[in-house]
Amino acid sequence: MAKLLYVKASPRGERSFSIRAADAFVASYKNANPDDTVEELDLFNADIPEFDAAAAEGKYAIIYGKDGSEASKAAWKKVVEVIDYFKGFDKYVLAVPMWNFGLPYKLKLYLDTIIQPTHTFAVNEDGSYAGLVTGKKALSVYSSGGAYEGDMAGLDHQRPHLEFLLGFMGIEDRRQLAVAGTLGPGGHEALKKACAEAEKLAKEF
Repeated sequence: MAKLLYVKASPRGERSFSIRAADAFVASYKNANPDDTVEELDLFNADIPEFDAAAAEGKYAIIYGKDGSEASKAAWKKVVEVIDYFKGFDKYVLAVPMWNFGLPYKLKLYLDTIIQPTHTFAVNEDGSYAGLVTGKKALSVYSSGGAYEGDMAGLDHQRPHLEFLLGFMGIEDRRQLAVAGTLGPGGHEALKKACAEAEKLAKEF
């Protein structure tokens, strides 16, 4: 039995192309893996702690071996709880729309919360990094209003950024599915194609 976390990074619900394609994947996955546990994390309705001054103080108090304030300890405890929840899963599915050529701010907040030294990555003696979230799988379902290929590929800061961060944490088995050109006349056809591909991917994930 495996545990899968389905992260929704769009506030648009069923109107979201990325969520609709990811929903197709998850439905097919559940059918193929009825004994697995699937949990959803809707980032626009989740209680993700703000990484504020107290949380930063708590983080650096640990890094430098100091005793932080009670407020910083409480703030850091909330951060660690979010990290531990994330690490408690074996597989991840992320529904990710493109916002301003990059990631939605709620997903960025979530990633900035969970990517922390000694928890999701380590710093080696030579200054290099090692991911600590190993032996996991991730599928990122991307949607974008335009198609960022060829000469336009350089404008895509969505997929490269997220794939880098997932890899940085140690998740090497990463799959991707894209629904591109959602604002154009071929958007719904692209969604239909992506949903069909998602259903196939789910059976081998």
